[in-house]
Amino acid sequence: MDVAMVERLAGPEGWSLLQALPEYDEASALQLQTRLREHGVDPALLAAAMGQSRLRARAREKFGEFARGMLLTSDGLEQSTRLPLAARHAGRFAAAGIALVHDLGCGLGADAMALAALGLDVSAVDADPVTAAMAAVNLRHWPGSTVRCARAEQVRLPAGAEARTVGAWVDPARRTVGVADARGRTRRVRSLDDISPSWDEVRGIADRVAATGAKLSPAFPHAAVPPGAEAQWTSWHGEVLECAVWWGPLAETAGRTAAVCGPGSAVVVTEAAAAGALGREPLGSLDTMGDWLYEADRAVIRAGLTGALVAAVDGTELGADMGYVTSSAAYDVGWARRYRVRAALPFSTSTLGRWLRDHGHDRVTIKKRGIATDPDLLRRRLKMTGRGKGGSEATLVLTRVGGRQVAVVVEPA
Repeated sequence: MDVAMVERLAGPEGWSLLQALPEYDEASALQLQTRLREHGVDPALLAAAMGQSRLRARAREKFGEFARGMLLTSDGLEQSTRLPLAARHAGRFAAAGIALVHDLGCGLGADAMALAALGLDVSAVDADPVTAAMAAVNLRHWPGSTVRCARAEQVRLPAGAEARTVGAWVDPARRTVGVADARGRTRRVRSLDDISPSWDEVRGIADRVAATGAKLSPAFPHAAVPPGAEAQWTSWHGEVLECAVWWGPLAETAGRTAAVCGPGSAVVVTEAAAAGALGREPLGSLDTMGDWLYEADRAVIRAGLTGALVAAVDGTELGADMGYVTSSAAYDVGWARRYRVRAALPFSTSTLGRWLRDHGHDRVTIKKRGIATDPDLLRRRLKMTGRGKGGSEATLVLTRVGGRQVAVVVEPA
């Protein structure tokens, strides 16, 4: 798609067509397209509109009803911030008294929409002409928002007194333009040196504009957290989606934090919460396994804050950075799952298989961390086929204790 087609879709004819299309259904899409072509709809415009209809159906999970009024690209949709998380980003700027935010690398405009919805003016740029044109359409309801095609490095940012009520939101490109994977998606870059703008350039923006935030990969290294800044790893329904770094008045808690989010809820875990576990050694052997096993939310694990779970349940971590904690007592922790321990065994296929069969199990759910094993291959070796035996399902946690591979059989509490 090019800018000219974006303009056609946003024009009266294209927009009417878009809004008249029924909810996208893959099974009937070809028949619908054929019927509309027979009624004289321009084939190029129709193809573009059908593509948008398909993307809007996918976008509903991220944007809800807003998806019906947006223009989208496949890559842009995948990289866009979910609206609840964008609202959390915007809330930081609003709470800091920021009036204007420079959105550098705005993509389809999800974060810009959340900022504008809180009454902030937004000056957004994106290096891709089509993406910038779509973002302008998506922000059309907010007159205080502007979008243009430009690189973040080309934007003149204020400094000194001029920057007191100005913020910057940077979403560096983390994909290689023009290089696609087997599914047709552009490939992710892994190094901070390869994002655009680069990490050095992002830090330069933060040096100039005190109220700066940057959306980065969940793989952001702990050692790269700038002094005095906050790096927050955020999960949505257990999936870690981002690490956002916040400088100046946008940093609520300096250091590493984790935000565990779901519809209508968010719990933040900090380094201070993990301080109570300092000096506690991980579990040395299975002999001291408690009656309960806790699994920290992945954002907490990514942020390196499993110690907060150790402190919360007065427990012991099974292995360093694995995210599993055992305790002799049952606690309700909103950002961790609790399991009752049924057995704790050295990881031996024969021993484990015999225990499972003796206890009437013919199928297993496998959770693993710190062990390189193929779950499907392990099921076959354990003879856990679940074929007509009338047995039950067991949950296995495969990890390490004292440097050795172990299997903990648990049941959800």
